[in-house]
Amino acid sequence: MTAHPLDRPVWSMLTGRQAHLATGDARALRLDRGYGVFGVAADTGAAAQEALAALIPPGEDLWIVEGDPWPLPPGTREVKRAALTQMVAEGPPPEPRPGEPAIVALGDADTAEMATLAAHAQPGPWGPKTHLYGPFYGVREQDRLLAMAGQRMLMPGMAEVSGVATWADCRGRGLARTLIGHVMRQMVARGEQPFLHSYADNAGAIGLYESLGFRIRREVHVLAIVRA
Repeated sequence: MTAHPLDRPVWSMLTGRQAHLATGDARALRLDRGYGVFGVAADTGAAAQEALAALIPPGEDLWIVEGDPWPLPPGTREVKRAALTQMVAEGPPPEPRPGEPAIVALGDADTAEMATLAAHAQPGPWGPKTHLYGPFYGVREQDRLLAMAGQRMLMPGMAEVSGVATWADCRGRGLARTLIGHVMRQMVARGEQPFLHSYADNAGAIGLYESLGFRIRREVHVLAIVRA
């Protein structure tokens, strides 16, 4: 039986629709560091694991995301290990609610504000090119970027909702819900099924995603490593 592409999301990403962002070879691949910190080995064999370790930039970390817990590659040190909840949207995307704030498309002119918001809200790994993954949207008020959301990993017929971030003093206003719903509708209009990842212990976020039509698919695992 063929494995589902979401069982090995980074491998599916870097050998498929976003292969142009990959560095490496058939043994192991690393995402362009401007976009993020992800890397992946073809398998757990010695050759692939050694190739993956060689792709870690000196003084920086590399994140492995797999369906099953991943063994530590030789010559590396574990920085972080955590469980993620992988969720896939079922049914039609949510309709806009009355009174929702205006949504604006974000672009190169918004890069600095997006990076500042990401550093504050910590929605996941963020790099200088992360905003180039695909369409990002935001809510502005008096020329301040209050919240944003966009996309990251692309699979056959699927796209990941990512980069969801809101300033702390703007939370509780439904901005994340508004933006996620908008991103979902854009994906579905392109013929893509939305999916996302959340830390497994973030019950509040998982509850929000479930209210928007996402359902838990499985648990996946993230391992952050550096050179020993």
